[in-house]
Amino acid sequence: MDDNSKKILIADDEPDILEILSYNLNKEGYETMTAKDGDEALHKTKLFRPDLIMLDVMMPHKNGMEVCKVLRAQPSYQGTLIVFLTALSDETSHIKGLEYGADDFISKPVSPKILISKVNALFRRVQKPDDKVLQAGNIIIDSVKFVVMVEGREIILAKKEFELLHLLATKPGRVFLRNEILSQIWGTEVIVGDRTIDVHIRKIRQKLGIDCITTVKGVGYKLVV
Repeated sequence: MDDNSKKILIADDEPDILEILSYNLNKEGYETMTAKDGDEALHKTKLFRPDLIMLDVMMPHKNGMEVCKVLRAQPSYQGTLIVFLTALSDETSHIKGLEYGADDFISKPVSPKILISKVNALFRRVQKPDDKVLQAGNIIIDSVKFVVMVEGREIILAKKEFELLHLLATKPGRVFLRNEILSQIWGTEVIVGDRTIDVHIRKIRQKLGIDCITTVKGVGYKLVV
């Protein structure tokens, strides 16, 4: 791993899982802290300030979904990666998790190799929102020159189209909720409908000329590279 300074909080009510996950992540070079329930996870998040939080869906006091919802409601944790640990594989549970703001899921039980592969991939795809130049696959977004390049072609986007694409590119693969997009791109004081997002997404797709924005029905959008 290139950067061994990343911190990961693991919350699960099964001691064996906490031990296995923390052992393998520490071995990879990550710094870890564990919590045995939802309340402890919230408390340790404030103390530890993790870059990634792994939450068991089913745990005491507050389950993973509830913890995620509490954290995503706070501006200071908008950029924190949140992953659910779950044995649930049904589509409804996954959609609900995305609606609460999860970045991904890791199915239990998980092998050490898959665990490390998933975590490394999550950190690789995250870029800071204030980066001046973002690159996601064949797309380069320069927020200083206000230019988008796709496979060497310069693409002209309207202001809101540019801001929307830039937002999606800060975390390729992560699903951005519709209300999250509205809040970050149009703000809370401007009243616009869901149709506004759909129109802008359609225009971005047409102008880019590549299939890179995926619709997660009833949830939001993500940039796929």
